[in-house]
This record gives sequence, structure tokens and C-alpha cells, in this order.
Amino acid sequence: MFIDSHAHIFFEDFKDEVGDILNRAKEAGVGCMINVGTDIESSQTVINLAEKYPQIFAIVGIHPHEVQEMTDQDLVTLKEMAQHEKVVAIGEVGLDYYYEHSPKDIQQKRLRDFIKLAREVKLPLVIHCRDAFEDCFRIFDEENAWKLGGVFHCYTGDLETAKKIIKKGFYVSFSGIITFKKATELHEAVKNLPRDRYLIETDCPFLAPEPFRGKRNEPAYVKYIAEKIAELKSLNVSDVARISARNTKDVFGLPIELPDDVAKIAYRIRNSLYLNITNQCTLSCVFCPKFDDWMVKGHYLKNDHEPTEEEILKAIDDVGDVNQFQEIVFCGFGESTLRLELLKSVAKRLKARGSRLRLDTEGLGNLVHRRNILPELAGLIDSVSVSLNAPDAKTYAKVCPSKFGEEAFPAVKAFILEAKKHIPTVVASAVGLPNMNITAIQKIAEEELGVPFRLRPYDEVG
Repeated sequence: MFIDSHAHIFFEDFKDEVGDILNRAKEAGVGCMINVGTDIESSQTVINLAEKYPQIFAIVGIHPHEVQEMTDQDLVTLKEMAQHEKVVAIGEVGLDYYYEHSPKDIQQKRLRDFIKLAREVKLPLVIHCRDAFEDCFRIFDEENAWKLGGVFHCYTGDLETAKKIIKKGFYVSFSGIITFKKATELHEAVKNLPRDRYLIETDCPFLAPEPFRGKRNEPAYVKYIAEKIAELKSLNVSDVARISARNTKDVFGLPIELPDDVAKIAYRIRNSLYLNITNQCTLSCVFCPKFDDWMVKGHYLKNDHEPTEEEILKAIDDVGDVNQFQEIVFCGFGESTLRLELLKSVAKRLKARGSRLRLDTEGLGNLVHRRNILPELAGLIDSVSVSLNAPDAKTYAKVCPSKFGEEAFPAVKAFILEAKKHIPTVVASAVGLPNMNITAIQKIAEEELGVPFRLRPYDEVG
């Protein structure tokens, strides 16, 4: 299910065609769209359309191009509009120094007014920012606007600016511009964007993606934006649809149900199937995202109980033929070896179907069970990825605290060495925490332990 997070279905381009546009969107898999006003008149229009069509939600505001003619009474009117049950944000508002249709000082004053309005009505912000990030960030800091949440729509900036926005708690939204061949800087930003904090939008009727560039844009074309993001981030289109839909629902508080609103036991990312067989962990890693959020690439992973073997196998069957997957991974949001007997039983069933199996583990299974469990996994697990995460026992105990203290780190290294005797492929990994000596960890993995090393970006943990 795609959500077009930013459309303008009120321009003359769409006159008398709304029904047909919505039908084409539905056929393209667009289940929901957010219609964004740019002045008082269009803000009322998007509310009217939201009342008429259940799949449309509304955002009210005044575009920075139009604020020169804005009055204080307009703020009162927008506040009244914002009370409507289908209005989900204040926008699009912000700063545009590229065209500067309104003087900069007026744009800045009105942006502060809109921030105050959003705070009063308790709604997030949708920001238009073009060639004005420095002033926009300064105003946000001074007005404490970051706490309101929201999105910088139609993002065209660089990676570092996107990281600043995301670090402050906002999202960025990508439009058809990312499909343009010359948008190379934006492509790099998309490739390296941390934590998947993005939305997708058409900004229709403007900015139609390839292969419709130069023509009228419409919500059905949002799938082409998802396809380009999938290409750039080495994901499936279904991954991008799921992630962006979840993010859109969260940022705007949309009262809709998504397919992934329930906890997942078996979930797909790219061409692999992941199994979330437990939420238990031996460690309390400082970087673990589940202390803040149980979402992984759009999948909700907080189980309300420990799934049984029958539930796990049913969840696998519900996804489809296991042979469609490159591999099946015991991972999820917990340490699978804590349910060792169940892990082995499920693995045997999957191996009988011809599946290739991987285990992602903290590497403390032998210490927890007080025996060498690796011979029990021989012939079942084809590859294992072990989280090393530190260059020494003292650092490990701080970064990945557990009841084992400094006994844990040497146990992880011993597990890796023993795994080489029983598992065909063994990899050591580490999260790229700030100020962590990654070079030292890699040296331990490759030279001392004799296994390949994989760095997991800190911003993409989970």
C-alpha cells in the first residue's frame, strides 16, 4: 500500500477529474493520500474533498509564495480549519528564497506564526524550504519547533542536511525529482539516508516522475518514486511502500490500518525472510532501537507472547513458498539462541524444504547454556553473523551490558572461533557507534579470529 503524502488535488489541472484520479490511484496501489492547501481558499477545498472521499486527508496552510498578502485574520481562519477531524497538519509553510515571491522578512515572520499555530492546535508541520535551510533551522531552534514533529516535503538538499533534519526528529519526503537523471546529489542522499525516516509524495500536479516528466502529475505516479528509492537503497518496492506508509501514518497520526499494524513473526526485507521467534535478549545494548521503537523497516516486532513452533511455521506459510527467498534469517528483535530447542526444530523443518538458513546472534549462546551449542547447529545453519561490537572486554561490558560483565567479550570471541568448525560461513559484525574504534574491532575479526567483518551503520541499527 502506497500513501501519497503530499498532493494538491484542487488545481484547475484536476477539475472534474477527481473521481477518475482516485480510481487510477487505487489501481496503482495508492490506498491513501494527503491533500495540501496553499492558501485559505485551497485549504477549505482540501477539507471539502477530505469530507467527500474517505481516502483523502487534509493539510491547511499558506505557501511562502503567498504570505505577502496574508492577514492575521487568516491565522484565525486556519486555526478554525485545523479543528476539522481530517486535518492532520499545518502546511505547506516555510521559506522559499529561490523565487522570493514574498520578502524574506515577511516569510520568516509568518513561519514563526505558523509554528505557534501548530503548537496551539497540536498538529505537526509540513515545511517547504528552498535555498533557506540556514534561516529555517535558526527559526526552528529559536521557536523550539522541532518538538512539533513533521516533514520537510519535496526534499532536494544534500545528505548532511537530511541527517540534521532527521536527528531533530523530523522526516524528509521525496518527490518525482529523484527519478531525474541529473539529480545525482539527491540520489546520494537517498542511498545513505539513515533510519529510513522518509515519506514519498507526488506534489502533483507538479514534478511528474520519469517516464511522465513534463506532463501533469497525479497520485498514481507515486509508485515510480518508490521504485527509484528501492533501486537506490537496494530494497524491494514493497519495502519502500511499507516503510514510507508506516512513517506517514506515524508523523500525521492517520487513523488508518496498515497491513503491518500487528506484530510480525515472519517478515520480509529485500529477498530474505526474517523470523522473530523471541523478544528476549541476554544483553541491553545501548544502541538497541527497541528501547524507543519496535519497528524495523516498517515491520512491528513486539510480540505479545513467545510464539509457538506451530505459530512460527504458520507465519512462514502465510508469507508464501519459502523457496522464493534467498535465505531465511533467525533474527527479529531478540536473541534466537535463547529458544534453542525451538530454533533447531524450526530449522530442521525449513532445511527439509530446501531453505538456506542464517543466524544473527550476540554470540553468547555457549555462555548462556553452559555448553557448546554449535555442534547442535551443524547441518542446520548455513551462515552465522555474530555481533562483536567492541575491541575489548571493558568497552563491550559498557556498550552491551549483561549479567556476565567482562566475561561476555571473550565468550563472544570463543563462540566465533568455535563456529568456524561447524558453520560454513561465519561473519563478525559491529555497530558503528560514534567514537568506537572500528579499526581495532575489524582487526580482531579478520586477523585474530580469521573471519570477514561487516560494519553496521549506527543510524540503521535494526
